[in-house]
Amino acid sequence: MSQIELKETVLAKAQAAKKAARVLGVMPADDKNKALLAMAESLWKNRESIFAANAEDVREARENGIPETRIDRLVLTEKRLQDMMEGLRQIVELADPVGETLETIERPNGLLIEKVRVPFGVIAMIYESRPNVTVDAAGLALKTGNAVVLRGGKEALRSNIALVDAMREGLAGSRIPLEAVQLIDRTERESVDILIRAKDVVDLVIPRGGAGLIQRVIENALVPVIETGVGNCHVYVDEAADFDKATRIVLNAKTQRPSVCNAMETLLVHEQAGKWLPGIVYALQERGVEVRGCRKTQEILGETQCLDISFATEEDYATEYLDLILAIKVVSKVEEAIEHIERYGTRHSEAIVTENQAAAEKFLAEVDAAAVYHNASTRFTDGFEFGFGAEIGISTQKLHARGPMGLRELTSYKYIIRGTGQTR
Repeated sequence: MSQIELKETVLAKAQAAKKAARVLGVMPADDKNKALLAMAESLWKNRESIFAANAEDVREARENGIPETRIDRLVLTEKRLQDMMEGLRQIVELADPVGETLETIERPNGLLIEKVRVPFGVIAMIYESRPNVTVDAAGLALKTGNAVVLRGGKEALRSNIALVDAMREGLAGSRIPLEAVQLIDRTERESVDILIRAKDVVDLVIPRGGAGLIQRVIENALVPVIETGVGNCHVYVDEAADFDKATRIVLNAKTQRPSVCNAMETLLVHEQAGKWLPGIVYALQERGVEVRGCRKTQEILGETQCLDISFATEEDYATEYLDLILAIKVVSKVEEAIEHIERYGTRHSEAIVTENQAAAEKFLAEVDAAAVYHNASTRFTDGFEFGFGAEIGISTQKLHARGPMGLRELTSYKYIIRGTGQTR
């Protein structure tokens, strides 16, 4: 396909989405909810074709040497499909934010001013190899009256086509136009550039994936962007920690699903908690984690011959591994842990494990991140876990949206002014 043909193809889908958005933006919540339930049923009805398409994607990914931790993000199972369906059903149960009056002002001249939630219009979703994003993004967009243009990664192309086909089959019996859900089924990098520069058609771009993808979108977009989720996340185990809690939290944060953005990448340990360190390193290594540590970490573990680890470099502390690799840094006080996070963190999710309330409150107040935890795993930074039904991404910026983005974050607002003939 030539560059001209590619541009025409991408823009045609975006323009079709824009036309659908005008209908969808004023649609009653009941109609949107019925459509979402039909989409969920259609996913299950079409599960065999979805799994067959996904199996081809997984086979090709393995042939291309993609690491198993990344393949884990690609694989669809019955449980994962059911979770995606449940996400749609939970969205149905949530209140529709569109049309909500945020503020009412009555002026002395009699003007009645209302600040009301409205859809953005057309949302472009640029993401990599997680097919669940296809369903989550479509569901959240439609509930909030937005049309969505999906551009997933080439590794999941067959899976995404099958998922979108199933969802649109569900939409066919609803009042929502089929054109409200669009998939860019081209894998050329230029298709992303065309979409994120279509400022007269697309209203918002949300990139979701690795640092390279997000940076490329930010640097090249002409459409407003909400920056999401590179997650160089930390857990700090304080000297006053309950070490049984600490062990459970650290193992969960690192090993429960290491390929996601809210997994822990660096463990910070107070030097007075050094006696706990060999046990947690042993437990991590038993679970296949490659551990890299600072000189102090190596000294503490040096007394235990079976716990040989490599030295952690500056690059290690700055890396989002998305893999069974962990950096460890021993610190002398909570302030040093906060300084380390300030230097290397990505403003995503950070946790402290301690029974010292003063240390916890200092950490919670001073650490600059979208989600800050006391005695809980960073793995909870997730729209589903926060009760949002699903999420379209985790924003690490501060304007408009921060943290897991659910329904409200996918709306803007406008002012509606009612008068009786006033002039200025």
